[in-house]
Amino acid sequence: MISFFIQLKDFMLPCLNKKMFGIDCLGCGFQRSILLLFKGDFIEAFYMYPAVYSLIILFVFIIINFKMKFKNSKNIITTLTIVNIIIIVGSYAIKMNHLIN
Repeated sequence: MISFFIQLKDFMLPCLNKKMFGIDCLGCGFQRSILLLFKGDFIEAFYMYPAVYSLIILFVFIIINFKMKFKNSKNIITTLTIVNIIIIVGSYAIKMNHLIN
């Protein structure tokens, strides 16, 4: 099982923004946090990318909504998207602030 995760790590996509400019992008850490979730390191996954859980909730809701149409699905998806944007931008701002200071 451990070798499976090591092999997954070999196929992770590099961040082009970080390679070209040396600065993390808003999505840096998402792949690693998903890998940590697969390993069972739930707290570390959150520290790696704080929006990982809210993004999973959003994606699961969208997938379920394809099968069963919810009454207010548009409002729910919009709200979840806004929450995710706030979490992503907020955690990115905190990360960049720590790098500057």
